[in-house]
Amino acid sequence: MRRTLVLVSLAVTSMVALAFLIPLALTVREIARDRALTTAERQASALGPVLVVTQDPASLDRAVASTQAGAAGRMTVHMPDGDRVPRTARPDSRADRGRIAEAGRRGRSHTARVSGGYALLQPVALDAGRTAVVEVYVPDADLSRGVWKAWLVMTAVAAALVAGSVAVADRLGARMIRSTRRLAEAAGAFGDGQLNLRVEPDGPPELVEAGLAFNAMADHVVQLLAAEREMAADLSHRLRTPLAALRLNAEALGDGAVPDQTREAVHRIEREVDQIIRTVRRPTARGSCDASKVLRDRVAFWSVLAEDEGRSCELIGADRPAPLPLPGAELAAAVDALLGNIFRHTAEGTGFAVTLHQGQGVTGILVADGGPGIADPDAALQRGRSGGGSTGLGLDIARRAAESTGGYLRIHRSVLGGAQIQMWFRTRWLPPARRSRRLVRRRPSTH
Repeated sequence: MRRTLVLVSLAVTSMVALAFLIPLALTVREIARDRALTTAERQASALGPVLVVTQDPASLDRAVASTQAGAAGRMTVHMPDGDRVPRTARPDSRADRGRIAEAGRRGRSHTARVSGGYALLQPVALDAGRTAVVEVYVPDADLSRGVWKAWLVMTAVAAALVAGSVAVADRLGARMIRSTRRLAEAAGAFGDGQLNLRVEPDGPPELVEAGLAFNAMADHVVQLLAAEREMAADLSHRLRTPLAALRLNAEALGDGAVPDQTREAVHRIEREVDQIIRTVRRPTARGSCDASKVLRDRVAFWSVLAEDEGRSCELIGADRPAPLPLPGAELAAAVDALLGNIFRHTAEGTGFAVTLHQGQGVTGILVADGGPGIADPDAALQRGRSGGGSTGLGLDIARRAAESTGGYLRIHRSVLGGAQIQMWFRTRWLPPARRSRRLVRRRPSTH
């Protein structure tokens, strides 16, 4: 954009400069030509009184020599009898006899093109109806004297004006680009989860308005997220009452393997509800986790229920660290959503496998089952839409977790015969641009 502004300024100012420079240059050339011819005419007219008083060759020689053109050998007086004064005039410095005679008949001065320049022919009326013609030779150098210097000066002035306008446009463009870049960096940081970032609007009025709109939008988003977190926390808190009743009933079951498993399951549910409440009350921010550890914890949690229902459960590839640019709570929620779908939508005894794959800059989590599969994968990925009587949010939670790192979610047929949900996360990020501390400021969090 900055380059575009500079090019536009260069083109516009160049056209304006040329629009003034070309006519001005032609005018300067015409002024120089008129000045040379006017000077020659004035010098020729100065000999008129001398010719009226005397036609003595010696006197005329002295009169011609007293003029600038005569001293330079460029003035000749053509007498009516055919003589020339001075007699040493160069043949190439005068017009032919026909033009001289025509000037005498016309009785007024005019210029004629001769070799190397122009000849000014000035008739002077003498006594007895005779006419003398004063010829002043004006070379081409006199006609353009000072023109090239004036053209160079005008060109330098025009170039300076164009350069100045380009420099001003570059500075204005740099200021605009700087303000735009800072706004873009703040928007990118806000999208990365730094919700307390705001901008100090500056630059053109339109960018100032955009900065103010960004700050207002950011405040509104923070308020909405806070309200959403509070609502989720309240909803999760309401689960504690039925869980308390369930725990009391489990405690009354007595001793035995099944009562112990029931009490352990209730205890796990209570811990998960508490974790949900703590998670949703924290401000949203980008974090990281070890995918291997999260998968081991979640598979261990679901393996208890899988054992009760006679399901085979396998975790593959989680034997070494697998860092992900995603908070562990979000990854756990995504894995729980996928494993929960298996238990809800497949028959008891259906096995499943969770595979962790690490590649160049990406990490994949593949959840496969031996159930009937998903008939319409595109419809299943639509938020709130489900063909199995559920809320339809499980796959959407997993998809949003993958896309938050720049990855994606895909549905394929697994080797077990059912569905295979693939979550691919990007683990390699480009280094963020340096953000200006002057225009990007942080607001203290109030939540």
